[in-house]
Amino acid sequence: MVAIFTGFTKKFIMQLEAIYQSVEHEFEAVNQLIKSQLSSDVPLVEKIAQYIVESGGKRMRPLLVLLSYQALTEADIPAADAESSFCKLATIIEFLHTATLLHDDVVDTSNMRRGRSTANAKWGNAPSVLVGDFLYSRAFQMMVDIGSVPVMEVLSNATNVIAEGEVFQLMNCKNPDVTEAAYFEVIKNKTAMLFQAASHSAAILANADTTNCENLKRFGLEVGLAFQLVDDMLDYIGNSETMGKNVGDDLAEGKPTLPLIYAMQHGTSEQSTLIRKAIRSGDTSRLDEICTAVINSGALAYTEAAARKCYDNACGCIASLPPSAYKDALLGLAKLAIERNK
Repeated sequence: MVAIFTGFTKKFIMQLEAIYQSVEHEFEAVNQLIKSQLSSDVPLVEKIAQYIVESGGKRMRPLLVLLSYQALTEADIPAADAESSFCKLATIIEFLHTATLLHDDVVDTSNMRRGRSTANAKWGNAPSVLVGDFLYSRAFQMMVDIGSVPVMEVLSNATNVIAEGEVFQLMNCKNPDVTEAAYFEVIKNKTAMLFQAASHSAAILANADTTNCENLKRFGLEVGLAFQLVDDMLDYIGNSETMGKNVGDDLAEGKPTLPLIYAMQHGTSEQSTLIRKAIRSGDTSRLDEICTAVINSGALAYTEAAARKCYDNACGCIASLPPSAYKDALLGLAKLAIERNK
């Protein structure tokens, strides 16, 4: 299992592997299903899809599906049962996520993800977009196989909201006047929505009652928010080896993330001017000075505190679930979302 966890600290990998152990058989079934569902009569489609899916991701979203389902049912699905509905659901979530990555990298003109070249850098923008479309459509084919209208409603709505979030973020690029509220709306729609859809749809598939469905839905949302907050923070204190992308990528794309928003509001006038100019131009030539401004203004501490609040909220959402290894793993997954750099 180590092979898929590239670009992270050893401590993070060990903790994540421990969480995976609780659903080891189910996760293997999902891996089998991912490989079989990537088949296509068009060789390039299969080649690009396999490249991005197998490129070393954490697979936190499908893991969230498996853990949420098991925490509610404690069912033991054999490793060979790749046709079980909740393994299909986990695969669908991974395909939706992968499709957004392919499209994101084209929009952001990124050349590195998870420590290696992006698909668009290797094959070009057009094939990357079209293979992203293939993964979306394959995901919806699998939704039909599951046969649950409520699950399809959650996932189709999430897909639509994520697309809106991408457009909203694009509108906000190179705009240093973006508010904190607008920033949170972007990360809720663009990132946290798929986490929410993963845990929520798993609860629906497990026939959970209304209370547990709402609690798991909220849990996924809070974990997703925490995950993105830490991701935005790492853009100024991380490194390419552990992040799997270039430091300063967000700034280069003109993205006004929370660390920058806070630093502009609470740093010196010179620091604010420096950051505003960098956001407008996407200029990272003075990245070291901007990183210093972000740290000295208290922006990183503020962002980390916001992420920890989301973590605390997430833990509260599942406090009423009965004790189990799966509940413990869900709590561990939430903790890892805020400790990826430690």
